[in-house]
Amino acid sequence: QVQLVESGGGLVQPGGSLRLSCVVSQTIFSINTMGWYRQAPGKQRELVAHITLGDSAKYADSVKGRFTISRDNAKNTVYLQMNSLKPEDTAVYYCNTGGFQIGRPRLSWGQGTQVIVSS
Repeated sequence: QVQLVESGGGLVQPGGSLRLSCVVSQTIFSINTMGWYRQAPGKQRELVAHITLGDSAKYADSVKGRFTISRDNAKNTVYLQMNSLKPEDTAVYYCNTGGFQIGRPRLSWGQGTQVIVSS
């Protein structure tokens, strides 16, 4: 069973930055689209960014210009650089397959990594 291990979350002040990592236990050369998702308390999980094998990225409007998704296929790792963080970015962040109008999450969810943006 493929495992997803997210890390890099933490407590950060508004305006701060964090870099999340997601290590996949299989080669991601075979996965066209990887996405970062988040779930805030009391809300449904939502997609925030995706990246294709060709390094084409797309973002939710709420994070556009602040977040950058990238992937290192040789390390089976997907990253999410988050800058100018806002309190509304507080959520548990997950990675999985899929993206905006490109596939769906197909792997078992990992434990996620908690991001708290607060002063």
